[in-house]
Amino acid sequence: MSETRQLVHLVIGGELKSVEAREFSDLSKIDFVGAFPNYKSAYDAWKGAAQRTVDNARMRYFIIHAHKLLDPETDDHEH
Repeated sequence: MSETRQLVHLVIGGELKSVEAREFSDLSKIDFVGAFPNYKSAYDAWKGAAQRTVDNARMRYFIIHAHKLLDPETDDHEH
């Protein structure tokens, strides 16, 4: 059995100050969706959170490639 390399991704979201900004209105209200072992599972969680908040134009969710912070040499092609 081949073991897949863990590539940690975080999914967070919150209300932005404006639709053009990438600055949160209130950092204390950040929605931490979770930490995921690969891009696919992070994407699925991101999509679910984004769809739940589609009625709020300033609500945005992001996938953070934490593995790149932990190991800057991580190959991007391992999504």
